[in-house]
Amino acid sequence: MDPADATAVAQQRDELVAAVRDHAGQVAYQLARLEGGDYGQADIETDRGEWTVKYEGGDLEYLRFSPSRGSDTYVISTKQPPEPEPLAAALADYDAFVEGFNDYVASLDGVLDDVSTEFPEITTTDGVVAERDRVLGRIREICDRIARELQRYEGGDYGTFTDRIGGTRWELKWDTDGASYLRVGGSNGLYLLSQYEPPSAADIREYTPQFADFVDAYNDHVDELESDLGTVEL
Repeated sequence: MDPADATAVAQQRDELVAAVRDHAGQVAYQLARLEGGDYGQADIETDRGEWTVKYEGGDLEYLRFSPSRGSDTYVISTKQPPEPEPLAAALADYDAFVEGFNDYVASLDGVLDDVSTEFPEITTTDGVVAERDRVLGRIREICDRIARELQRYEGGDYGTFTDRIGGTRWELKWDTDGASYLRVGGSNGLYLLSQYEPPSAADIREYTPQFADFVDAYNDHVDELESDLGTVEL
């Protein structure tokens, strides 16, 4: 006896799956628009079970039917198509799934109607930024001058000047362009001056008074150098 030819059944199954893929793909697209993301999923309950539609990039990834009794059926998936009998049982509830999705969308109609777009005015940061730039600009001006003086004395293209102010290490690094950075507190400390973002207003307020002591420490350093040279006789 020759085996039965399953071509017709398989072809009919494939046609049904293709039709459902196109139709459920519209559900996935609408969900992606509603959720506002590239991927996600939604569960729609019916009298016979639960449908799960998952999408990615706005495209349908899979459509699963979980009946109240029995095993799940992946009507649409990235793997093999479903068996004809489970497919038929799932599609008998497909209309209810679509109606459930439509009811879900309808339930959201008007939800945002009473949401006001009258928001409070935004306070500008112009004043704070201007004061920050003023203080940091003065600090940089002084550090650039210190850098030029140190370069004159020490020579070379770069160097550092460090001292402890109130028990905290301050370090000024300089190069041919002037001050490279002013750091407070060691390698993991706060950069009062740098090529990156400026410190917060609270940090500037805390460390600016100590900066005067740092300048005094530099002046004392220069005075010591002059005193050392003052004892040289020729």
